[in-house]
Amino acid sequence: METAPLKVLFVCKGNHARSIMAESIMRRLAGDKFTVFSAGSQPRPEISPFVVRLLQSLNHDMTGLQPKSWNEFAGPDSPELDFVFTLSETAANAVPPAWPGNPMTALWTLPDPAAFEGEDVQKALAFADAYRMLNNRISIFSSLPLATLQGMALQHRLDAIGKDMGRSDLGPKEDAA
Repeated sequence: METAPLKVLFVCKGNHARSIMAESIMRRLAGDKFTVFSAGSQPRPEISPFVVRLLQSLNHDMTGLQPKSWNEFAGPDSPELDFVFTLSETAANAVPPAWPGNPMTALWTLPDPAAFEGEDVQKALAFADAYRMLNNRISIFSSLPLATLQGMALQHRLDAIGKDMGRSDLGPKEDAA
């Protein structure tokens, strides 16, 4: 019996760094198990050039990646979501739209690499560190036995993934993006 792909939305403030990386990572890891989206509470006009360089250097398919408003996922024609992961404090503190599908949600905040101040080499390392954290979290999530986990057990696992697992200090915690 074939099941429809689960729909996952990653949100942050600008949808030009963390959530774009998360969408790209999940697309690569998920195969046909998930349909993946990203959006921002206050989307920027374009993807961070640091993210573009990083994803291209890692051979990610960037087709269709672009900043979008989270309101695009709250209308009558929006997909019914199964999971929404919030990656920034700013988005976590904003009032989100009503997501169709009554998705499970989790707070997976991590430092904003776009807020890091320093030389370009240091900034690139901040983006690489954010990528590593997202890749770890998404790898764990995508390997969960979702067919057997439900309710509070699943919510507990989702929350645990977002805890500070091997997090390094990237400087300012929030939120240029």
